[in-house]
Amino acid sequence: MEFVVFLLAYVLRRKLDGANLFSGEVFWRKAFGYSHSVVPGKEASLSKGLLMVAVPVLLLFAAEYWLRSAGWSLAVHPLAFLLLLGLMGTPGLGRVLDDYGNAWRRGDMQGAWRQIHDLLPPVERGAAGSPEHMHRALSDTLIARVFEHYFVIAFWYVIGGPAGAFAAGGLIGLRDHWPHAAARPRFGRLAGIVSFLPARLLGLTFGIAGDLAGWLSEGRSAVLTIAGENRKTLIAAANSSLTGYELEPERFSKLHPDEWPDFGERSLAAIRGLLNRSMLVWICGFALLVIAGVV
Repeated sequence: MEFVVFLLAYVLRRKLDGANLFSGEVFWRKAFGYSHSVVPGKEASLSKGLLMVAVPVLLLFAAEYWLRSAGWSLAVHPLAFLLLLGLMGTPGLGRVLDDYGNAWRRGDMQGAWRQIHDLLPPVERGAAGSPEHMHRALSDTLIARVFEHYFVIAFWYVIGGPAGAFAAGGLIGLRDHWPHAAARPRFGRLAGIVSFLPARLLGLTFGIAGDLAGWLSEGRSAVLTIAGENRKTLIAAANSSLTGYELEPERFSKLHPDEWPDFGERSLAAIRGLLNRSMLVWICGFALLVIAGVV
């Protein structure tokens, strides 16, 4: 039943994303927004934020345990379904990417930049010196956002149920929305720990869902490197799994100058296709675990 719950939540969440509805980012911003006040000198403290995530996690774990012990296991599934709907999702992202691709095709690079400016991390918002750099920043952000808002949640849901999914989503939310900037890098390190295994698993999945030969020659080493950053691992694995230089705009422009106006849409379509196929691989893997009685 856990598989059915996840599959239904995933399908509905994708539809909600397309309609730009029910963003989990809004929930985290409001939840953590009440923590603006802090004792001077304690802005970098993690205790309050971790407590705000730990208490719901413990309550979810206790509620699931009690319901299953009482013979009401079916009552767990609606709770898990609603929780997954809130934790997963990138609402509005598809529309932004479509507008960006259209602007790129017209050669309106300033218009393309305006479409994605708010989507990029703060460090990248003032660094778009060329179309190539802008597109690399967008590609990295697209892979990272879909990874954190779908694959990380799915991984920890399978491992730890609703409580595990909420814990992973909560740490990512603390990194992005905690009101005190001094604490965000430390929350980011915790979120990186939570994302470590899912990143390696997704990097492996890219080889299955994409060009396996290219992944074996270039991407495998990135996935097997323990010390590598999660984002760099995913980018390296994705790049090796794509066959048309969709993550290498400089190389593409030299090899296919006549097709440069189509590169924006072509690259994003390839990345989104790789991510969608990878999620399909995960869903099939989840189903096999259920059939084997592991989950």
